Amino acid sequence: MPGRKRPVEPRAQAGLEHLKDEVAEDLGLDDDIRRRGWSEMTTRETGAVGGNMVRRMVGGAEEELARQTPPPRRPPKEEEDRKPKPRP
Repeated sequence: MPGRKRPVEPRAQAGLEHLKDEVAEDLGLDDDIRRRGWSEMTTRETGAVGGNMVRRMVGGAEEELARQTPPPRRPPKEEEDRKPKPRP
C-alpha cells in the first residue's frame, strides 16, 4: 500500500482534517467513523467524503478568485467607434 499522501501546503493539514470531519458529519458518516475508524470505511464512503471535500475546496477557490478579479474593462466609446463594422 502506498504511503499516506501529504498536503501540498503542510500548514493546511489541520484545516483539511477539520474539513474531512465536517464533510463526514454532513454525509451522516461520523458515527460509523467513530465506531469503525477510517481504515474500515468502504471505498464508496471515503470517496464520497473526498469528493465532497474537493467540491467545497474548488467552490471556495472560485469565490476567492471572484473577489480578487476585477470586472472586465469596457473600452472607451471612441475605441468602439474605430472598430470595423461587419458587412451585411
